[in-house]
Formats: sequence, structure tokens, C-alpha cells
Amino acid sequence: MGGLATIWRISDAVVRYALPPRCPGCGVVTQDDHSFCLACWSALDFLDGPACAACGEPFELAAGPEALCGACHADPPPISGMRAAVAYGDTARKLALRLKYGRRPGVAKTMAALMRRHVPADALLVPVPLHRWRLWRRGYNQAALMARAIGRISGAEVAVDLIERHRATPSLRGLGPKARQRTVQGAFAVRAGANIKGRHILLIDDVYTTGATVNACARTLKRAGAGTVSVLCWARVVRDAGAVR
Repeated sequence: MGGLATIWRISDAVVRYALPPRCPGCGVVTQDDHSFCLACWSALDFLDGPACAACGEPFELAAGPEALCGACHADPPPISGMRAAVAYGDTARKLALRLKYGRRPGVAKTMAALMRRHVPADALLVPVPLHRWRLWRRGYNQAALMARAIGRISGAEVAVDLIERHRATPSLRGLGPKARQRTVQGAFAVRAGANIKGRHILLIDDVYTTGATVNACARTLKRAGAGTVSVLCWARVVRDAGAVR
């Protein structure tokens, strides 16, 4: 056993020398896998303060656990809450793009480690689905990778194929809130035979912008009997930050 352990240590040292851990934000060499350099870590804006009880929009001052922002007061969303690990900014965007388009599935584990703190004990993790055509072109669903990684870390149950995107929709990039809602309306369905009556569903996605997609998923899940539907994302666009996805 001692000789085998020595071989493993030597092999690990060789791999780490040839392929050293790198910051997921900028790519500089770091001490450990999935760890950020000081500059990228400092650039992440963690969303742990007071926020809207429905959509997670950060508040400057605490207003109580049930307080809603003006938008959710005017038009209450179907979700029971939304949390994100970080605000959408330069470093958060780089990770989202590397996972989504850069074929870097390991980034999902990096995100999951920072999202885990927002996972309720009784949640069923459900990734926002891709249409089969887009899944075929990309090769994977980034939200499913994130859900699986969070499930492994937290021990929460994961249902990757609970929701189906049975209608292809164009990209929502550049569309306003109302146009986004119209685009995704009726695009989702709960898998036939699934029993989610009374369950607490936690939708997993990469970036929350206006909430059109997760709201459409939530309506579909609640019609199928879900007790509550909340949302957990890697990053959230903060309205007053001037960020655009």
C-alpha cells in the first residue's frame, strides 16, 4: 500500500506541474482547483444581504423577510423566492460563458460550491431545460451540470429531466421583459408520469435577468401540483447596476 500511495503522490505532482490549477475567472495559476486569484475573488459581489422575498432583488436596507420590491408588488411572480450566489459582473459573466459556450464543464463545480449555501434541506433540484435541438448543438445543458454538482455537494435530490422544453424558442438576448414572457409562454411541460405533488422545487439556472424563463417553468410546475417553486442561480442581474446580459 505504501508503494501505491507513493506512486499516486508522484503522479499527482506530475499532473499538477504539467496542468496546474488555474483561476476560473482569469486563468492565472492558483494553489488549488476551483479557487480564485485574489483579484477575481475580490471582484465577486456575493448576494447574502437583504433582498426581495420573491425575486431576490437586493435591498440597500433590511425591510423584513417578507418584503417585496416594487416590481413584485405590482406583478407578483409565480416563484416563492429567488437567490443567486453573486451579482452579475465581469468575473461572474466569464464563468457563465465558459460553462455555457466554452465547453468547460468543471466550472459547474466551481459555481456549485458557492451556490450550495442557498439550498434548502427539502428541495428537489430541477435544472431549467434546453430544447433538444439546442442540447444537440451544444452537447450539454449547463443548468443540468450545475444541478448535479450542487446535488453531489449538498446531498439534495436532483431530477434532471423533470421539465421538458417541448417548443424551441429564439434567444431572449436583447428582448424586453414583456417580449421575453411572450417568447417562453407555453414552452415547457412536466415529464409525463412525474409526481411532484406538494414538493418544494428549486429551479437551477446560470443567470437570472428578468425571470421570464424561470417564471414560465414555475407556472408549469405549479399546474402539475408542486407545492412551492423557488429559484437558485449562479448570478443575478441587479437592476440598478446597469448590467446587461
